[in-house]
Amino acid sequence: MNRISGIGELKGIGAKTEQLFHNLGVYTVGDILLHYPKNYDKLPPITALSELSEFMFGNKDVSEENTYEKDGVTAAVALRIDKSPYVRAGRNMQVTSLTKQEGEVKIELVWFRMPYLKNTLKTGEWFVFLGKITRKGNGYHMEQPQIFSPEKYEAMEECLWPCYALTAGLGKNKVSQTIKKVLEELDLSVDYLPEDIRMRRGLAEYNFALENIHFPKSEESLEQARKRLIFDEFFQFILSAGMQKEQMEEIVNDFSFPPLEEGQPLWAEKVMEHLPYQLTDAQKRTLEEIRRDLRGQKVMQRLVQGDVGSGKTIIAFLAMLDAAQAGCQSALMAPTEVLAVQHYQTFTELCEENGLDIPVILLTGSLSPKEKRRVYERMQLYSNAMIIGTHALIQERALYDNLALVITDEQHRFGVKQRETLFFKGSQPHVLVMSATPIPRTLAIILYGDLDISVIDEVPAKRLPVKSCVVGKNSRDKSYDFLRKEISKGHQIYVICPLVEESEGLEAENVTDYAEVLKKELPADIVVECIHGKMKSGRKNLIMEQFARNEIQVLVSTTVIEVGVNVPNATVMMIEDAQRFGLAQLHQLRGRVGRGEAQSYCIMINTTDSEKAKKRLEILNKSNDGFFIAGEDLKLRGPGDFFGIRQSGLLEFRLGDIYQNADLLKQASEEASLILSEDRKLTAPEHEKIREQSECYLKSQSEIVNL
Repeated sequence: MNRISGIGELKGIGAKTEQLFHNLGVYTVGDILLHYPKNYDKLPPITALSELSEFMFGNKDVSEENTYEKDGVTAAVALRIDKSPYVRAGRNMQVTSLTKQEGEVKIELVWFRMPYLKNTLKTGEWFVFLGKITRKGNGYHMEQPQIFSPEKYEAMEECLWPCYALTAGLGKNKVSQTIKKVLEELDLSVDYLPEDIRMRRGLAEYNFALENIHFPKSEESLEQARKRLIFDEFFQFILSAGMQKEQMEEIVNDFSFPPLEEGQPLWAEKVMEHLPYQLTDAQKRTLEEIRRDLRGQKVMQRLVQGDVGSGKTIIAFLAMLDAAQAGCQSALMAPTEVLAVQHYQTFTELCEENGLDIPVILLTGSLSPKEKRRVYERMQLYSNAMIIGTHALIQERALYDNLALVITDEQHRFGVKQRETLFFKGSQPHVLVMSATPIPRTLAIILYGDLDISVIDEVPAKRLPVKSCVVGKNSRDKSYDFLRKEISKGHQIYVICPLVEESEGLEAENVTDYAEVLKKELPADIVVECIHGKMKSGRKNLIMEQFARNEIQVLVSTTVIEVGVNVPNATVMMIEDAQRFGLAQLHQLRGRVGRGEAQSYCIMINTTDSEKAKKRLEILNKSNDGFFIAGEDLKLRGPGDFFGIRQSGLLEFRLGDIYQNADLLKQASEEASLILSEDRKLTAPEHEKIREQSECYLKSQSEIVNL
């Protein structure tokens, strides 16, 4: 067995379980090791039955109705067995029950299909019962509790227990057991990272890191494991980008774009003259830099960083116009189908309004086989087409006739390998990367080391700044009143929650329940709908289209709408548990509103009393400048918060966060740059293991598109 062995080759993994692992994105033995815990639990302290009420409800009167909101809390109850459990025959199974009463406090424990417990739970002995506890009448009820001796439980109390992303039919025990089996059987003793780098940067060995990310012996060992694995993520990413830059710098520009100074007037100039607004100085500067690259000797590799609402889309269109006028195709890859459709509609309208007979083609994954065949035919037929789509643009059957310009929108949603795949669809086309995520320049140079960088740091003058406020959870009623007033004016609302559904490990609002709350709080004629990343793409697209047409007035969502359609009629962005998000991400979310002529608002609800959280969120009150906010976010958060929730969402690293782990990012960059300066293609014998690891990294990136 090795890392590329299929997960189904493991003993105990049948065809059905193998498919369930596939649902989690786990296909190989190596994949399961990278299926890191999303968080960790500690066992609750042992509680006596007489103290159970205080453990669950504090000093509240247990007769109060609102104490039932605590039902389902996990507790560890120590009980001395007075009498043997009772076993009765149910309809389809045997049910074992044990009742214990101390004074006025009574608890009933129930197990299904476990009759042998009658002989296990011996009279006179003490046991600890761990499980979810609920109120039942005047007593308590616990189903299927785990059973431990007091000594064994006490030994386990200080341990950290991994919590994994799961899928229906695949429980946490099966995932944990599978990972343990792989760690035991796979030889992980060889570390690809040279010892001098590990010693210089204080990094744990790879086998230690993998073992302790899954089953940490302590918080300290977990911190060491995370540090090593986050360093690895950054190191491999930067190495890959550096190696790609080496390849790209050797490529000569074979496409002939019309010169700027002479000959036929550029179509882009004609479009700019008829726009209902003037381009900002930053847009003009960026367009000049792109045009200079398109007419230079080398193939363009450029990143355009622009704050939300800064006008990157029109720059992409104008660049694609230059390609069309040169008789060449261009392709724009968007991260979501909704956004691709929006770009397609915008570009089609701009061509029609300016009398430009340019084919605009849309290619997305949801098209039927017949529709895709028609699109493929048009891609071969029209040599100057503008082709817009999602990751369907890089599928094997998508063939281009004369691809000269490739644009990826929201680069952090695509890996280096996806950009490279689209690049090789053409004959060495120019590459333009667009991102609305403002990153401090020091980090941008590291992350986009293979690209030249243009910054659009102005927003159109006509746009009114979004008014922002941070309020506590006690202000929700006032916030709901404000939502009603905005809707009565014909406007629409976004509401963001950090979770998709209720989570035992986190006290935070979730999309599913919150949508139901708003349906009750708001008038019946207001349509409330929810959307999240676990939905099928067709359903998500339908909801976003309905919201764009104002058929839905309130959209409750996770950050899946961070990159979404342009809805000028949406004037309020309300963010629950705002302290759980990074400032850069909050700014991105705020950028979903303020796109029309009406005044727009962002309400951030802080549900903690943390002074640090208040200080961070206050920055958003003071500034609408995404680059300033990103820089302040970096200063405030700093490195080393290994046990916090990942907040930036940038580049979709499994563990790393460029803000929280900025120091590690810089260290990884220094080490990768040192190696590449000595051996750009990693052909030296001492770099053999690094090269092999990089090849594995690139292969994994080519198989995953983060959408």
